[in-house]
Amino acid sequence: MVHLGKTLLVANPVSQNGNGAVAAHRAGEALRSRLGEDRFDLVMTEAPAHGKRIAEESAGYDTVVALGGDGLIHEVVNGLMSIGEAERPALGVLPMGSGNDYARTLGLSFDLERSLKQLESARPRLFDLGLCNGEYFAETLSFGLDAAIALDTVERRKRTGKTGTPLFLASGIDMLLHHIKEYRFTASLDGGEPFESSMLLFAVQGGPTYGGGFRICPEAKTDDALLDLCIAHPPLGIPKAVFIFLLAKDAHHTGFKQLEFKRASMLRIEFDEQPPAQIDGEPIPSLTYDVSVAAHALRVLVP
Repeated sequence: MVHLGKTLLVANPVSQNGNGAVAAHRAGEALRSRLGEDRFDLVMTEAPAHGKRIAEESAGYDTVVALGGDGLIHEVVNGLMSIGEAERPALGVLPMGSGNDYARTLGLSFDLERSLKQLESARPRLFDLGLCNGEYFAETLSFGLDAAIALDTVERRKRTGKTGTPLFLASGIDMLLHHIKEYRFTASLDGGEPFESSMLLFAVQGGPTYGGGFRICPEAKTDDALLDLCIAHPPLGIPKAVFIFLLAKDAHHTGFKQLEFKRASMLRIEFDEQPPAQIDGEPIPSLTYDVSVAAHALRVLVP
């Protein structure tokens, strides 16, 4: 792991219902033994947004490794992007979350020992990031039904202890049965003429998956300087909506006429009424969203 250089491990101790603390100590021991005492530090987050503040002060490191879920990665990415390009550390990931969608995009194992071995042989690649209303996202930004599902999983996880696909399936079915709502919007892509429409969900993806592995935009790539969009338009009855939702797990949903797929490097979306909205699983409430690509913005360690 010498190629990692001086490394900071940022860990969320409460990730995966408290398993993060144990995993952080195991990972810390492994990294410290391979890198040396003077080339490794471990910091545990203590509150929401703490990961961002830690990463903002990491300019003296070569690599910052995030041990946690997509929420922690989101915080660390935003902290790293506050550092000038010349001093900005590379990002490494050890998955320890409920959805782990960014880790899926990187091709990482969810087993800690295996992901440590992957980190040992990983090399940096320049990846795109999305940028929405001044906030970066690594994997996903969405509005409407899918955002409601993502935000619901946070409370549902605390209540039930479920993680991964079972968690998102349970939340998804509940939202589909009881909380489908149509939202009107005006959008423009890449500076083109604005168009008006309505949606049940609107996903903006840097990588292909969200919600614990649902391949909503299966062709999305992390280094093509484009964002992939999936818009579900009404009318869409509950039985068909549930059917499409289940098919999306394996990317078998793309042929339905209610679903529209686009690509853009920049978009502006204005809603008539504030929809549920999430950015890498965190709420981002607004009526207007200005979204763009930060192309090849961050060095990310991949197997």
